[in-house]
Amino acid sequence: MNALTDSETLAVHAIPVPQVPAQPSQQILLVPLSRLRPSRRNVRKTAGPSIEALAASIERVGLLQNLTVTLGTDGGHYEVVAGGRRFAALKLLAKKRRIAKDWDVPCLLVADGRARTASLTENVQREAMHPADQFEAFAALVAEGRPVEDIAADFGVTPLVVQRRLKLANVSPRLMADYRADAVSLDQLMALAVSDDHAAQEAAFYEAPEWQRSPAALRQRLTEREIVADHALVRFVGLDAYTAAGGGIRRDLFADDEATGTTLTDAALLERLVRDKLESLAEPVRTEGWAWVEAVPHLSPAERQAFQNAPRQRREPTAKEARRIAVLQGRLDRTDAALEEAYDADDEDKAETLHQRREALAAELGAVQSQLSGHAPEVRAMAGVIVTLDREGQPLMHRGLLREAEAKALRALDAARQRTANGQTPGDEGSDSDRSTTGDAPHGAEHLSDRLAQRLSAHRTAALQIELARHPQVALAALVHALVQQTLQGSYRNALPLGLRLSLRDHLEDLAPDWPESPAALALRELRQAWADKLPQEPCELFTVLLDKSQEELVQLLALCTAPAVDVVTPRATASQPGAELSEALGLDMAAWWKPTADSYFQHVSKAAILNAVAQFAPNEVPRLSKLKKAEISQEAERLAEGSGWMPAVFGREAPTEVERTGTEASDD
Repeated sequence: MNALTDSETLAVHAIPVPQVPAQPSQQILLVPLSRLRPSRRNVRKTAGPSIEALAASIERVGLLQNLTVTLGTDGGHYEVVAGGRRFAALKLLAKKRRIAKDWDVPCLLVADGRARTASLTENVQREAMHPADQFEAFAALVAEGRPVEDIAADFGVTPLVVQRRLKLANVSPRLMADYRADAVSLDQLMALAVSDDHAAQEAAFYEAPEWQRSPAALRQRLTEREIVADHALVRFVGLDAYTAAGGGIRRDLFADDEATGTTLTDAALLERLVRDKLESLAEPVRTEGWAWVEAVPHLSPAERQAFQNAPRQRREPTAKEARRIAVLQGRLDRTDAALEEAYDADDEDKAETLHQRREALAAELGAVQSQLSGHAPEVRAMAGVIVTLDREGQPLMHRGLLREAEAKALRALDAARQRTANGQTPGDEGSDSDRSTTGDAPHGAEHLSDRLAQRLSAHRTAALQIELARHPQVALAALVHALVQQTLQGSYRNALPLGLRLSLRDHLEDLAPDWPESPAALALRELRQAWADKLPQEPCELFTVLLDKSQEELVQLLALCTAPAVDVVTPRATASQPGAELSEALGLDMAAWWKPTADSYFQHVSKAAILNAVAQFAPNEVPRLSKLKKAEISQEAERLAEGSGWMPAVFGREAPTEVERTGTEASDD
């Protein structure tokens, strides 16, 4: 972004090139505009884009510099060999009937043989004003009492251009002197102009090392205690409400847009307005019977993890609800299939339309599903709610949160009830992590199609398998856990809590075509081959060899054989990610086994989802990427994600809390 655009600089022509005394072959005369025509001997072949601005300036100020002409071959016209832009501006004024077609134009007549030399001399032997001189000249005009709008009209520029010149003229004299000496760049000067305090400007520049004097760093130093207008807190409160409460703002005239160029100077006032508005949203929630309700502007992931999810009760859907759920799920599945085809065909328009349809279907299905579960009154009496904001400034309500002491008390109460019921456990209760409906998709994963959710969970399965094979102690505990559940506790559920099944899941290419060559699959294959080469094929001989193995070796082999039993594949993006306990025990880091690339992820989600992801690891690149086609965005997102450690939300370790977006989702009960 330049402070002086080409059109603006060219429009400021009020200081003419000094004219040398006319030679004997030269004379000044007035020529009617209608008798002038361009000459082929004019060395300037490109007029430039600023003719309209120059015409406006000439109309208000007058023509301050003559044209240079030669007599035409017909004897009745004159050819313009220098001053072609001024001539074009005069023709434009005549066309618009601002001047007469035969308006007298002052011209310097030169000999025919000197025409090209005169044209070249005028265009070469001159020097543009230094920008600092322009800034001070504009300030002087204002000091003389000229309105900004009149000055802008004189030079054919907008009032904003004049305001920018005045802003730059107000920079510290020391900085302006260094700008004239090329020790300060124009971009740096524009950044420093965000403040009118000369001492602050000089401190920001001269007290910083040279490598910290970028325009962005200087602007940040001068506004570090201020809040940008597009901040989530400002979007929540509203800029109008903030200013109505007496809040001050600062506008950066050189910013690309008003949102990024406007900052709020009273952070304490903004914080108070945010809390007051959140409290107004929390008041109705307090009537729902919760033990506590707190309204906070910020809730970090670490702070969220300090709470546990309270158990929920789920009822069976009515016949009407069941039919509606089946219809919506069918439409969602068909939309997902069509969406994958659109992604594969790189049909952005169709994919965007389908994505919007999918979001609407998922939201409707989620609303229906949310009506089927809720918290019992006795649970509400112990649990609480946090009302907060998301990254976009939208209200969020985390319902059913338990502190450690509250969770222990609730477990004790539940245990007492089970003993009272002679050991029979209720079948209609479960934690938030038991939910697996589309409407309960984790924040940030709602854009995933079912096919992509299956593909990503297949890669997570493969990663857990190789990690389990490398951790014999965890593998032994997981296997014993499964056996104890089935033999001692009579539990034969298909999906075991750890994500471990007593059957093998070692072929995942039907869900993830790139699985066979993935790092996790290759590592597990190599480990299995190493053991296979050491063991005989004949059963009796194999048993004899195993008897001779040490306990440590047998446990290692047991871990390897247990690994393919891991199965955390999910049919769709859900709040419940099986195998969370196993992941935590293994310290699973998906970044070691899977990378977000165009092929593995970005091509299979919408353009908006890609930009949302990029905003997390390269926020400054989002404006540039938003102008590209989806295929280009996918490739750029892959490049930018490299080394960032970013992973899709579906790979998160913790099961998400129940989150309600105020005004967009149904109530809990």
